[in-house]
Amino acid sequence: MAGPPIRIQDTLTGGLRELEPRREGRVGIYVCGPTVYGRIHVGNARPYVMFALFKRFLEHEGYDVTLVENVTDINDKIYAAARERGVASGVLAQEMAALYRADTDRLGLERPDSEPLASETLAEIVALIEALIDSGHAYESGGDVYFSVRSFAGYGKLSNRRLEDLAPQDQGEEPDEGKARKRDPLDFALWKAHKPDEDTSWESPWGPGRPGWHIECSAMSEKVLGLDFEIHGGGSDLVFPHHENEIAQTEAARGLPLARIWMHNGMIRFGEEKMAKSVGNVATLADALDRHGRDALVAFFLGGHYRQPLAYSEERMEEAAQALRRLTEFDRLLARAGDLAAGDSGPGTEALREEFLAALRDDFNTPKALAALFKLVAEGNRRLGAGEPLPGAAAVFAELLQVLGLETLRDRVEEIDEEALRLLGEREDARRSRDFDRADAVRAELLSRGWVVRDTPEGPVLVPAE
Repeated sequence: MAGPPIRIQDTLTGGLRELEPRREGRVGIYVCGPTVYGRIHVGNARPYVMFALFKRFLEHEGYDVTLVENVTDINDKIYAAARERGVASGVLAQEMAALYRADTDRLGLERPDSEPLASETLAEIVALIEALIDSGHAYESGGDVYFSVRSFAGYGKLSNRRLEDLAPQDQGEEPDEGKARKRDPLDFALWKAHKPDEDTSWESPWGPGRPGWHIECSAMSEKVLGLDFEIHGGGSDLVFPHHENEIAQTEAARGLPLARIWMHNGMIRFGEEKMAKSVGNVATLADALDRHGRDALVAFFLGGHYRQPLAYSEERMEEAAQALRRLTEFDRLLARAGDLAAGDSGPGTEALREEFLAALRDDFNTPKALAALFKLVAEGNRRLGAGEPLPGAAAVFAELLQVLGLETLRDRVEEIDEEALRLLGEREDARRSRDFDRADAVRAELLSRGWVVRDTPEGPVLVPAE
């Protein structure tokens, strides 16, 4: 049975909305995944990480969650990249899809429950387009099929845009793309007739061609989750036109909402601009993992509220690494404390646990949850460091790390340099006795063993020497 209410900022209504599943205790989430024309970057990884952790949290709260993240393997960008490399578009898409899976596997957050491909959803895409034509919301023209934007009264409700303010290029198309075949410049393509410079095509009632980008996600989400599912997610750059068009297509064809809540994450910025392959200011996920490791990257994402832009920089990654060191040192303290930190939660640990979970129930506020976690660290350092008990600290700490995807930190306890930990305790004894010469001598000895003592508000921690 699910726990207390969970509220999420809904882009469609503009306010917080309580999660209300179609079937009690079960939640379906569809997230727009990558278009596989190049290796994914850190910006692409943010929704992958955020929704994987959101699923963990929902499961912790008692929900049975199905997480779906598609792979777009039919797209204009794939054709263009394949021509530039001199390879077949299908070969490029398969290669980049395999690298995407390999790179995201390194995050250690488990695969989504379903990862549908556009190329394996053609029958459903064609059927959905036929339903739109039959209902008068789409039309065939010269082998193309277009959605009639003005036929759908609710168009613009997700992005709060008015039809009179739109231009053809707002749909992600060039101003003259399909101009001669469209009834209205604002209409967008559901099916595109085969072009001579494209090396793949699929049969349809309108001739050989391929689907447009927007219809692919409408068909894939319906195929796996049905209609009126709980949460549709993705980057905030997809609100318009992609998600706006998904809503229009599905509601026009089926007469039912596509999803109940629209949950959008902010962009990763590199300098002053959004990180994007098209701009060229990218840090690939593979490079970031090589340079910083998965734990630091996960901690970096947790450090910003999912809805806000987040700057990727060496400084931010160092901040994440410092936070990890504090958590690792606390876990080592818990291991040394033994029975002092064991058992059921006491009032203090339970209050911090509830503060942590309350933050996540309130629009998945990971920075606020991290603050509660570090309150536990501070209290533990104070009490356990003084030899006082903090019942339940070990179990609560492990539980909260698992929700945040940082349970791998606990593996580092096996790497404890016992002599270094003994020396750290000796240094603290010397400091409490005001024997500062001895404390300095112990610090120097620790440095010779490869450890730097860093004094923090929560107590001293050992950091590997550079």
